[in-house]
Amino acid sequence: MSPFSAWENFYVIIGSSAAALTGLQFVVVVLGAEARSIGPEVGAFGTPTVIHFCAALLVSAILSVPWRAVSNAGLALGAVGVAGIVYMAVVIRRARRQMKYVPVLEDWLWHCAFPLVAYVTLLVAALVLWRDPPRSLLVIGATALFLLFIGIHNAWDAVTYIATQQPQHDESAPDRTKGRSRN
Repeated sequence: MSPFSAWENFYVIIGSSAAALTGLQFVVVVLGAEARSIGPEVGAFGTPTVIHFCAALLVSAILSVPWRAVSNAGLALGAVGVAGIVYMAVVIRRARRQMKYVPVLEDWLWHCAFPLVAYVTLLVAALVLWRDPPRSLLVIGATALFLLFIGIHNAWDAVTYIATQQPQHDESAPDRTKGRSRN
């Protein structure tokens, strides 16, 4: 019996959640685009949220494949870990270079440090998967769940930022669009 079969329901839940939340993140980005122009902040804070959701979905998909050898799953998961680590280096660089928003400690933790820790953990667990499948699968499952929670936190962060930073419309100001076509 495959060591992955015991995790089947867990990864159905994680993968489904990650896929649904990825779609919702697109809605958040659209709402943000309507509120103001899109800039480098999206590359530093918005796009990585979608990537973390997709990573959780990809881990779920990888562990749902009927692998003939545990080591093959380890290679696929290791590739996700390496790609995540490289991507986080890009995200950290983007976060440091963008100028419109000054990240606070919470932002650095949730948008940079925690995801980097998750991808490093995924890589390490993938490398030892063939030696100790039960323990490694527990770590991989916790990491997929952590990526999902990181994405949820960061999506919520984006929504609250958009909601509180939208320009206020003055109801007493004359409507300059009356009588003009919007085409």
